[in-house]
Amino acid sequence: MADRDTPRARNVQHSPDQRDGAQMMVDTLAQWRAQGPRPDLWVFAYASLVWRPEFEAVEQRPARVQGYHRCLEMWSRVNRGTYECPGLVFALMAGGSCNGLALRVPHEQVEALMPVLWAREMPNPVYDPKWLRCHTPQGPVTALAFTLSRQSPSHTGTLSEERYREIFARSCGRYGTTLDYARRTFEGLLHHGIHDRALQKLLQLADDPTVPPATHPAPILPA
Repeated sequence: MADRDTPRARNVQHSPDQRDGAQMMVDTLAQWRAQGPRPDLWVFAYASLVWRPEFEAVEQRPARVQGYHRCLEMWSRVNRGTYECPGLVFALMAGGSCNGLALRVPHEQVEALMPVLWAREMPNPVYDPKWLRCHTPQGPVTALAFTLSRQSPSHTGTLSEERYREIFARSCGRYGTTLDYARRTFEGLLHHGIHDRALQKLLQLADDPTVPPATHPAPILPA
């Protein structure tokens, strides 16, 4: 889930203050309508949408996307961190592959759901919405996915193990800590039979006793 605030603008491609999020939703809806006479909507869940989708899918399938991978490389300065102590959230970025879930929303519910989904994922237009081919046991589907460009000011670039340890120990935003978010994602994926070994390796860094944990305020749970 994207922050409702973003890093200070820099002169890079895809800066949120140069993008029209409302128009991006209109364009995405138009692309969905063009898929057929009465298309359902498939959404690709790869992180918090796996364990807290905030909408009821009438069907969910294990799904694999080629050409994109899940990574903890997106700054969070509101939801899982602050400007003084930034946290992290997951992004879907080009390269590799990603296992997640394909969630189906029936046609008659899509128009009402899209603004809710947009408010969750695109409160500021950080992500690039894309239609990705998802391979499922029942056959391929085309799903909406929220991806991140490496040119985005929200992309962290490559972080060292030391930086991950520090973030896991200290970063906390209005919805809780980065560490809790990462652990919930790992456990949510495992619940669906998806073992993210790269994420498991990152979480092992949180057990480093040399970084003392900070005292965090109680999180504000999202509605």
